[in-house]
Amino acid sequence: MTQFYEIHPDNPQPRLISQAVACVRHGGLIVYPTDSGYALGCHIGDKKALDRIRQIRKLEKSHNFTLVCRDLSELAMFARVDNVSFRLLKNHTPGPYTFILRASPEVPNRLQHPKKKTIGIRVPDNAITMALLESLGEPLMSTSLILPDEEQPLFDPEEIYETLKGKVDLVINGGHVNDVPTTVVDMLEGYPRVIRQGAGDPDIFT
Repeated sequence: MTQFYEIHPDNPQPRLISQAVACVRHGGLIVYPTDSGYALGCHIGDKKALDRIRQIRKLEKSHNFTLVCRDLSELAMFARVDNVSFRLLKNHTPGPYTFILRASPEVPNRLQHPKKKTIGIRVPDNAITMALLESLGEPLMSTSLILPDEEQPLFDPEEIYETLKGKVDLVINGGHVNDVPTTVVDMLEGYPRVIRQGAGDPDIFT
């Protein structure tokens, strides 16, 4: 059965956050709000939950998954970040940006791009996400909630619940969020290259 929590967008209720984190730790698949739409999230080490995400979104094996982190120090544990990249990330996190970086050995192979060995990394500017990450104590494995044959993510939590009822374990209603997906920035060549224009200001990377 899919649960539905209403969590305050500015002052998340600790009891509900704890219950959501317990769901993740026990292999659950959740829908949660970010600063650029709602996202699917699960435990970084849970292969079954990851396979469920692939089924819901019909993803190719080459899809770059994203690790949603609390801050830059956590981000640096899971990606190889040179000095230039670190300064850029410091200036633009938290925010609605996903950065493609070389994965560190801490990242399970199944989360990496199979050929490039890359991972998407981001630090969202959203109180509910931050509360989840603080309580979890590690990143969430995540991907935007964009269903097959759709170009934009779902952003109405009631519609999300009706659409994914029985397919996910928990939908968090965090109120209205920006319905534009993140801007994706490739940092593999040592300088920023925007590969998807989305939320925020993509022009700052050009």
